[in-house]
Amino acid sequence: MHNYNILIATMRLDIGGAETHIVELAKGLSRAGFNVVVASAGGVYEKELINSNIKAYHVPLNNKKPHNVIKAFNQLKNIIKAENVDLVHAHARIPGFICGLLHNKMGFPFVTTAHGTWNTGYGLRYITNWGQKTVAVSEDIRKYLLDNYKIEDKNIAVTINGIDTDKFSPSIDCSDISAELALEPEDKKIVYISRFDSDRGYIINKLLEIVPELAGAIQNLKVIMVGSGNILDLVKEKAAEINNSIGQNTVIITGSRIDINKFTVLADLFIGFGRSSLEALSAGRPLILAGNEGYIGILDENSLDDAVKSNFSGRGKSKTEGESLRNDIIKVMQMSEEERKTLGSFGRSLIENSYSVKRMVQDNIKVYLQLLERE
Repeated sequence: MHNYNILIATMRLDIGGAETHIVELAKGLSRAGFNVVVASAGGVYEKELINSNIKAYHVPLNNKKPHNVIKAFNQLKNIIKAENVDLVHAHARIPGFICGLLHNKMGFPFVTTAHGTWNTGYGLRYITNWGQKTVAVSEDIRKYLLDNYKIEDKNIAVTINGIDTDKFSPSIDCSDISAELALEPEDKKIVYISRFDSDRGYIINKLLEIVPELAGAIQNLKVIMVGSGNILDLVKEKAAEINNSIGQNTVIITGSRIDINKFTVLADLFIGFGRSSLEALSAGRPLILAGNEGYIGILDENSLDDAVKSNFSGRGKSKTEGESLRNDIIKVMQMSEEERKTLGSFGRSLIENSYSVKRMVQDNIKVYLQLLERE
């Protein structure tokens, strides 16, 4: 058991892949004996931390307005002293920048995680601080760091987006969600979960565009979209227009939810990318991998290599086109129960074998101990 005090700093704790990664990491570290505190601007996942006896501090780490940066700097300095913090682990550019300034001043061991690729223009590269050690959530992000920043290979560790296979399991009961959404047993349910922010808008719009055609081809279709963000109202308007034009309530927009695992298991087909796609696989659901950065399609033995290489983002593949997406959706929805089950079992065993929370937590502990034991 480890008795170190760890501060995790992130922008916010709302729905999103990086946020879920951070919550699972914090809980896993706590189970491994670390004393963990989390600083963020708050959000729906804060409750999950508090329920796991992890202290959550409110710090304005979610934007780079100068007065917020100064406030966050001072608050974090006080937290580090009050909690006797042994190591700081920052996620995202703003927390990394502020914690980097504090590291220079206070000298604590400092780790960051790279969850994706960032814009390096407009001098942003120079305010990016990757700490003494950097954890990349995939091999392609490790390569991006080496290509774009002056980081030595020996200071980058690669981990995974670890999934809680008990929480995201085919055996989860989602009957309460079916009742809440007034779903019928014969409904064919496509589920999409992500942040509804403008940087995710491309894929959301592509999916909405093809709903009228899909509704013509698939009887009793329901497209359930879960999440919230700065384009939520626009998406709701568009969904209402689509439902009016086809004369039935096909698109359901739920807004922000924390019972994501129930929505995942509800799906006859899940569409998504990144962490939510791994959660769907863990729940034993057929998956179409369609990311903002590229399209991989139906996940099976043939497409797995491309999915793994891009960390389930589609990076490096051609953009999602409505026609490919529509054809793949219809293909999966017309499969026999048996064929869909086979796809689901393939995904579930992939997560159990290669993408568990346990492995992710161990990867991070290994990095921490390199610095802490050096101290």
